[in-house]
Amino acid sequence: MRLILLAAPGAGKGTQAEKLSKHFDIPTISTGAILRQNIKDGTELGKVVKGLIDKGQLVPDDVMIQLMNDRLSADDCKNGFILDGFPRTLTQAEALDHSDIKIDKVLNIDVPDEKIIARLSGRLECSKCATTFHKEYRKPAVDGVCDICGGELVVRDDDKPETVKKRLATYHEQTEPLLHFYADKGMLRTAHGQEEISDTTKEVLKVLED
Repeated sequence: MRLILLAAPGAGKGTQAEKLSKHFDIPTISTGAILRQNIKDGTELGKVVKGLIDKGQLVPDDVMIQLMNDRLSADDCKNGFILDGFPRTLTQAEALDHSDIKIDKVLNIDVPDEKIIARLSGRLECSKCATTFHKEYRKPAVDGVCDICGGELVVRDDDKPETVKKRLATYHEQTEPLLHFYADKGMLRTAHGQEEISDTTKEVLKVLED
């Protein structure tokens, strides 16, 4: 299966990508990881990318497509792959559509904004060991204190409601149009995020295997 995974920030995309990777025995391909590996390996493309990043410039879509083509030609992708983080925009989706990379299905994990805001703003992280808790779903034994190391539990800046709302606004503006793009092609499958991760996984597998 050659799959694109789409979801708003905080909808549990990373967790489901990991579970799908194990279930189908295919790798999850992160654009960030591809960029970092090419820069680390000093490939010609990596040198180009590093130069752009050092100048504070975005990596052009044609360069990203070339990087993706190189990565997806690896042996571990011969039975399929999961694209996580690409495409993010309609321009990228159109560039991917005109490339040699073939996609079977696009999975959207749908979670209402208000649930995402509540989920993320309730998350707590230990300032010492980075263990995560939640004000509702995984409460520490003692309020504000990590069960593991006794460190102070804090709300990360990324999880504050005002920050989450900005991230969601960016998603709706830039990435949500991809849902219509792939729906028109008959490739889109939508699973509704549940309270329990395992229940979301069951629905995800159901919509992918139908």
